[in-house]
Amino acid sequence: MKQSIYLLVALLVFGVACQSKKETKDEQTVVSEKAATKWTQEQANAWGAENGWLRGSNFNPSTAINQLETWQAESFDPETIDRELGWAEGIGMNCMRVYLHHVAWQVDKDGFKNRMDQFLTIADSHGIKTIFVIFDDCWNPTYQAGKQPDPKPGVHNSGWVRDPGELFYSDPYLVDTLEVYVKDILTTFKDDERIVLWDLYNEPGNSGYGNKSMRLLKKVFDWGWDVRPSQPMSAGVWNASLTDLNTFQLKNSDVITYHNYEGPAPHQAAIDSLKKYELPMVCTEYMARRNNSLFTNIMPILKKENVGAINWGLVDGKSNTKYAWDEPIADGSEPPLWFHEIFRNDGTPYKQEEVDLIKSLTLVE
Repeated sequence: MKQSIYLLVALLVFGVACQSKKETKDEQTVVSEKAATKWTQEQANAWGAENGWLRGSNFNPSTAINQLETWQAESFDPETIDRELGWAEGIGMNCMRVYLHHVAWQVDKDGFKNRMDQFLTIADSHGIKTIFVIFDDCWNPTYQAGKQPDPKPGVHNSGWVRDPGELFYSDPYLVDTLEVYVKDILTTFKDDERIVLWDLYNEPGNSGYGNKSMRLLKKVFDWGWDVRPSQPMSAGVWNASLTDLNTFQLKNSDVITYHNYEGPAPHQAAIDSLKKYELPMVCTEYMARRNNSLFTNIMPILKKENVGAINWGLVDGKSNTKYAWDEPIADGSEPPLWFHEIFRNDGTPYKQEEVDLIKSLTLVE
């Protein structure tokens, strides 16, 4: 879902350790005070044992171009959600990662939460738990409620929107709205067993923000700790060069989440580097065929290591993520190799051998 280098190796851990030595006394005090609100290692490992091997996809229905089209009342599509999650159930998936957006809540708070509950009910009927994503630094910087744009032919995620994006830096009062939003959502669903994890912030620092994202990253953890849901909270590391952000994310997440779109050797190195935290791990984004991040060579590693395996993309649709990040096809024709996605929108697999492998790993007959 991004155009950065996805390499998390031992250098990341070394960088985190070195950075921690540079913290001021005040920063150390903040981390110490908040440590009591983070899960203990025992709590995290109990969660890991209870939930077993999570495997699934990042999901938005094929009829939605972005998070707003997924959640707004006029475009919420439970029939498509039910049908497509049924395809996921059929290949043994048990977890979906799903993005929210504060604007859909802002214009219709109760309706938004009711639709979240409806989604959870549908997913649960298919034996699927949900990871909800709250904030996101990826793709288009601005957005508005109402009808969303049509897809641009052949362009990956042409209509996906950040949350809160540029508005966070231009509207000094937005932070108050975001606090109410986060606390409302977490409080409403804090004990919902259908939710397996809260992903508080997708790829903080992306879109050139870098350390600008630290302010909101710290705030969303603070707001989460004020509620302290029964489910774990995390923000996944994704770019080894963002040392300050990585330091904060790894210190304060209840369980470790990360992204990696590279081949077997660098992905294994990322896992090995993150094992040092001795916490359950979930890879919340992987699988980009052009990059040699495949079901065939990555998913078996994740199962062997008991790392959650959440690939990007379930069904080809309006998000256009079968096209590569940086290789648009102007006429919208079929790419020679799909970048993401498992199913065509009629439910047939893009590659039957991939589906057969997934079913063999998830023990579906």
